[in-house]
Amino acid sequence: MRVLSTALWVRSTTRWVLPTALWFASATVPGFAQQFGGAENLAPYIPTPEAVVEKMLQAGRVKPGDVVYDLGSGDGRVIIMAAQKFGATGVGVELLPDLCRKTQQRIASLGLADRVRMVEGSALRVDLSPADVVTMFFTTLSNERLKPNLEKHLKPGSRVVSNEFPVRGWKPVEVAHVKAGSMDHTIFVYEIGRLR
Repeated sequence: MRVLSTALWVRSTTRWVLPTALWFASATVPGFAQQFGGAENLAPYIPTPEAVVEKMLQAGRVKPGDVVYDLGSGDGRVIIMAAQKFGATGVGVELLPDLCRKTQQRIASLGLADRVRMVEGSALRVDLSPADVVTMFFTTLSNERLKPNLEKHLKPGSRVVSNEFPVRGWKPVEVAHVKAGSMDHTIFVYEIGRLR
């Protein structure tokens, strides 16, 4: 009986572990807080597991010819997979110059420079009007800050796929779940024109 209750407790706590860990790390570890600091920086760099990336792109109904924007693109794994496995064009938006440069070099080494590119800049200011799908992995508060840009630029039918954190005030058209390692991940999918 004790094993079962412990297993249930562990399962019920996984939904708050990642947000709590992000908050704790940014609040208590000086180097981490500096990387996460600044008015334009919406989240620390935490790579999304490949299984979650694939599920995000599937849930976003990415298809050949789509333009996928990944906000806070980091190492570019979302836009690279979008091009390689889904036939899409990818644009990664990354604030950190070194990470942006290294990712652009990786894209070139993979022979994807004609379909995938990085933009060094703020997710809060980038023109998203070409996007069919926008992916992101930010906190709920950061998603709230992004809402005006998403609503301003995205055309009806465009999808917004958020890893782990919802967009307040928007109604998801789908909530998907995927397990990667020992973690359960939640993916929120929104469609412009069907947000409320």
